[in-house]
Amino acid sequence: MSVLAAFIVPHPPIILPVVGKGEETKIQTTINMYKQVAQEIKVLDPDLIVITSPHANLHADWFELSHGSNALGNLKRFGVHNVETSVNYDSAFINELIKQASLSDFPARASKTIREELDHGTLIPLSFIQAELPNVKIVRIGLSSLPFSDHYRLGQLIARTSDVLQKKIVVVASGDLSHKLTFEGPYGYVKEGPIFDKMATAIMKNGDFIQFLKLDPEFCEKAAECGLRSFIIMAGTLDKKTVSPALLSYEGPFGVGYAVASFHVMNNDDERDFLDQYLAQQKKERDLQKANEDIYVQLARLSVETYVRTGIKAQIPSDLPVELLHNRAGVFVSLHKFNELRGCVGTIAPTKRSIADEINSNGILACSKDHRFPPVQADELDDIDYSVDVLGKSEPIKSKKELDVHRYGVIVSDGYRRGLLLPDLEDVDTVEQQVSIALRKAGLNFDEPYEIERFEVVRHK
Repeated sequence: MSVLAAFIVPHPPIILPVVGKGEETKIQTTINMYKQVAQEIKVLDPDLIVITSPHANLHADWFELSHGSNALGNLKRFGVHNVETSVNYDSAFINELIKQASLSDFPARASKTIREELDHGTLIPLSFIQAELPNVKIVRIGLSSLPFSDHYRLGQLIARTSDVLQKKIVVVASGDLSHKLTFEGPYGYVKEGPIFDKMATAIMKNGDFIQFLKLDPEFCEKAAECGLRSFIIMAGTLDKKTVSPALLSYEGPFGVGYAVASFHVMNNDDERDFLDQYLAQQKKERDLQKANEDIYVQLARLSVETYVRTGIKAQIPSDLPVELLHNRAGVFVSLHKFNELRGCVGTIAPTKRSIADEINSNGILACSKDHRFPPVQADELDDIDYSVDVLGKSEPIKSKKELDVHRYGVIVSDGYRRGLLLPDLEDVDTVEQQVSIALRKAGLNFDEPYEIERFEVVRHK
């Protein structure tokens, strides 16, 4: 077997005595298990180590692989000026991984940085590993904003590359858990933090990696997790393999969760094809959802799918309900892929002759002109869910006390500067949050004068 084992490790700089200056003893169990992991890797004697790091360069729609033959790193940003780490990259492995990615039309390529600098998500694991294996070669891999499923696919490509080259590899997934476990911690507390850590460590303990893929991205973002995508790449390298899972330790005294876990490969197991199982389940759920879509969502889907496949605006069916063909309103069309936003464009007030025209037009803009995302491609269409918000007429209000984040959307304005936020958004819990985001969208400061309007919406999903 080319993939010998994989490990999950944290990367708090304070774990190093030169940084912690005694505080590291508060996570002594983590240190002990880290050293155990390094010793286990030494016994495995791999040809190279693949390290996935949340603090390597992150890109919206592609994965960056380490570049060149070597790299240096230091701890200057943490107040340490006399420590420098160097690594030798396995260029042959990187080149083959790029080849395999190209053959699969997968967005992974080498960094274009002339001189790479190692990030602390890589440096911390190396400080323990190099104590046991000072000359081991590594491959460093960054994360992306692409869906969880693409991170798993990258792991599959890593495993395939190790098979092609017949190289024995160990995968080290660097990543902390929630950064919001306690009120006293540097990032504060949210209720999602401890819940996320409990869920993540249970997955590590059981080796049931499909559960990583099923985690809600919005929930994970609220929990302020760091390493999930790193862990999912690791899980992909173990696809169709039986592993011996062990949660070696978990601590969080500084308000950030640190887990150490090991997964030694035992044999092949076609039933542990977690990505295939996940995608099949997602398809089943989407097919059921499509069967129950109302006419508003069906029209948004028709708009997007027609434009993406043909580049032409869809013809609006003539047998639509009267309210779609004759009423006018502002409309927002939102696209989601694997529970993550994939595009959203809308109009505050009607700009077309009917709601149907508004949906058709905004559907096209949502899939092709939302500057936050690349245009939707045809091979994504089966994975996209839609929602349509039809806005009621806005009305001016005198006070934020007249707002309700679940019932009303808000518009703030000062002359031509206007910002809108829809109601009942999952990550907006208070009126203050709602108004703050709307002000930011309008380019307005809190201390500037502005007017407030509210509106209701009918949401179609």
